Amino acid sequence: MKNTPLSTSALQPSFAARAAHGALAPARRGALAITLACAALTSLVAVPAHAAPIDTLIKAVKFDDIDGVNKLLAKGMDPNSVDNQGIPLLVIAAREKSDKVAAALLANPKTDIEIQDKAGENALMMASLVGDLNLVNLLISKDAEVNKKGWAPLHYAAANGHDDIVAVLLDHSAYVDAGSPNGTTPLMMAARGGHVSTIKLLLDNGADLTVKNQIGMTALDFAKTYKEPDVIEGLTARMQQMQQQKQ
Repeated sequence: MKNTPLSTSALQPSFAARAAHGALAPARRGALAITLACAALTSLVAVPAHAAPIDTLIKAVKFDDIDGVNKLLAKGMDPNSVDNQGIPLLVIAAREKSDKVAAALLANPKTDIEIQDKAGENALMMASLVGDLNLVNLLISKDAEVNKKGWAPLHYAAANGHDDIVAVLLDHSAYVDAGSPNGTTPLMMAARGGHVSTIKLLLDNGADLTVKNQIGMTALDFAKTYKEPDVIEGLTARMQQMQQQKQ
């Protein structure tokens, strides 16, 4: 997705530049001796042999290690823990398609099903983005919020053209013209990505072609901006059909 507020952490969210280290300036002989002595002392300090429990838990989530996750949760670790980027375990599981772990977390009564990362993304949004239909269905069966305010799961499913998930969300009363904070609709996201079948699905379920976002762009404008000829053709034909029906 191009210039989208959707996280690439599942993709992802899913995705950071690191500063390069400069070379050390030449040291004087005395300073060098001190440096070497400090290094020798440092080498005597014991290094922990095992990773911190939270790091072990996060790794187990990423690799869908259900046994590892269950053992750590049984020892009292919080199922709502987050990694060093503030991403909750359930969102990580959704991003990585760790379905066994996600099911275990959802079975835990302490788990917050709507918990969000710092970008405001939750598990249902991430599962919709990566195309994990099984997890989407499980989350919905656990009463996950389909019509989340702001960016919604339907935006995420439409952005990547996951028609099966779009259909499930619509079947569970997802608002087809849901507006993001800047007024972007799922139809606009589908047009931006060139997902013709997704666009047809949304239109057949009542999506409004004439809706504009905060800067006055319609779905057709998105298709033109991102050079999606098939979408431009299809939406233009729909527009003409609408105009003829009004006459």
